[in-house]
Amino acid sequence: MGNLKGDNSWVEVAKYDDLPVNSGKTVRFKDKELAVFRLTSGKILAIENRCPHKDGVLAEGIVSGEYVFCPLHDRKIDLTSGLVQLPDTGCVETFDVSVEDGKVYIALLEKSEIAAVK
Repeated sequence: MGNLKGDNSWVEVAKYDDLPVNSGKTVRFKDKELAVFRLTSGKILAIENRCPHKDGVLAEGIVSGEYVFCPLHDRKIDLTSGLVQLPDTGCVETFDVSVEDGKVYIALLEKSEIAAVK
């Protein structure tokens, strides 16, 4: 992906090795609160940290594969798409993630905002 350090749309949020495997970590940046997950596959995924049902803190949920279960009412949320799985409905925002030099970066601007900045 190249050097992200000079790109304003990407923000360093953690060191890769500091993220617990199969657990979430809450990350706050300005007006955003994210849940960042390091899966057993090593993949890092980031989503909005609030369940659309009752605002459950998703970083505290149980991770299974590429899904997290809301700790309040067990809503199953796809970490790659942000979609709540049927029969429940709703979605959460997802964020692009990159790992460079052992550091985890997240794109915090909307895709339309990134295009306007470039």
